[in-house]
Amino acid sequence: MTSVIAKDLVVTRVFDVPVELVWHAWSDGEHVKRWWGPTGFTCPVANMDFREGGASLVCMRPPKEFGGPDMYNTWTYSSIIPNERLEFVLDWADKEGNRVDPVSMGLPPFMPRDVRHVVTFKPVGDGKTEMIVTEYGYTNDQLFDLSKAGLEQCLDKMADSFRAA
Repeated sequence: MTSVIAKDLVVTRVFDVPVELVWHAWSDGEHVKRWWGPTGFTCPVANMDFREGGASLVCMRPPKEFGGPDMYNTWTYSSIIPNERLEFVLDWADKEGNRVDPVSMGLPPFMPRDVRHVVTFKPVGDGKTEMIVTEYGYTNDQLFDLSKAGLEQCLDKMADSFRAA
């Protein structure tokens, strides 16, 4: 019997803004709308219920040339330590926030469900912030690579949102 090895995705970024602003990018719906989704995607919905036990609903809208439906996710929070650490589980949802099978949205059958995320924030001097995002439990290399590219593009957009402010 072959066992499946899960691997965790870890991306570190240093932003040229104080930790409070990076924290705000995750906790404020208007700010989430500026960066959620890969390059070319928009985020028309970011209904935040930012509290332990709460679940935010966010939407990625693909560019018209990509086609495809809006893709909704929930972020269900298990731990929130302001300006230090955020833990949540990302899952696929419909526009009302109900769980849906990602295959029904045109995603591959091996798309992970209930992806645990841990985001840490640390001031590193001169008004800069180190943020580490960890996504746990990928068992498919193709999805790992796709998720890594998407996360890096989201964080590029986050960095741009700080420059635009």
